[in-house]
Amino acid sequence: MKTMQMTADESVLTELVQAYADEGKARELLEAWRWPQGPVCPHCKNAGDKRISKLEAQSTSQGGVRQGVHFCGACRQQFTVTVGTVLERSHIPLSKWLMALVLLCSSKKSISANQIHRMIGVTYKTAWFMGHRIRFAMTPHHWAEAKLKGTVEVDETFVGPKGKCKTPVVALVERHGLARVKVMASVTQKNLGAALGECVSQEAVVHTDEHPGYKNPLKHWKEHQTVNHSRGEYQRKNPDGSRASTHTAESFFSLLKRAIVGAWHHISREHLPRYANEFAFRWNTRHDSEGQRLERFARWIEGKRLTYRQVSPRLCVC
Repeated sequence: MKTMQMTADESVLTELVQAYADEGKARELLEAWRWPQGPVCPHCKNAGDKRISKLEAQSTSQGGVRQGVHFCGACRQQFTVTVGTVLERSHIPLSKWLMALVLLCSSKKSISANQIHRMIGVTYKTAWFMGHRIRFAMTPHHWAEAKLKGTVEVDETFVGPKGKCKTPVVALVERHGLARVKVMASVTQKNLGAALGECVSQEAVVHTDEHPGYKNPLKHWKEHQTVNHSRGEYQRKNPDGSRASTHTAESFFSLLKRAIVGAWHHISREHLPRYANEFAFRWNTRHDSEGQRLERFARWIEGKRLTYRQVSPRLCVC
């Protein structure tokens, strides 16, 4: 299959619209991102051991063939590039999906569904659902991801309207590295210990504030350093020259809260994990170019599916 490359200039929305407004070109670009070595059957994972052919309409055929349909010689089923992804069974043109992907992947402080609705020409309800499908694809498989190591900062914040029950969010950020984020029912030793065990290597040096919930779980880690915010201590220089702080985790939260204030205004508790994972994805790809980030995202959409019935019990205004 001919591979198409997206340059850094083409990641600009106007360039994307001009180059990939055609549905066929948009499909070829997504195929190149998802299948750089050629088509892979999502049903049986046949990667060419048995022939995979692209269906074409015969000259004598009265009916046409949908664009991008492949036939697997192993399981004898048909598929397209969107099968087995968050884009499956979507009636929205792939060219509009590409525009939505660029907007969400490149907006450092995110973008509202109303803005997407105005910019790409879909209804608000459609834009809201597209946003949640994209955020769901940004959710990492923690069991398959490498654990954070080195110096890891862990901090918690609370999201919700003033005067009401807020939802705790815990960020686990490797200094100069990757981030993981967890939405919890409550900040307890049990919940914090589970998050640390899932995301942080026990060989890491963990920095936290003085919250007592960290003390017992972190006895099993290499080292635990704390800064006492209640006494006005936000950074401490250690005798070995290292710096104890949670500034990196706090900077992650500053971006998340700017989005809540400026773009979303309100987040329902049941949708908060997807919004938080959106920021973790952009944080973890902050050194990538826009084109590289989109290619990485295209590899994350596989094996994930979110239907409107799953996401819409309580529609939030964002």
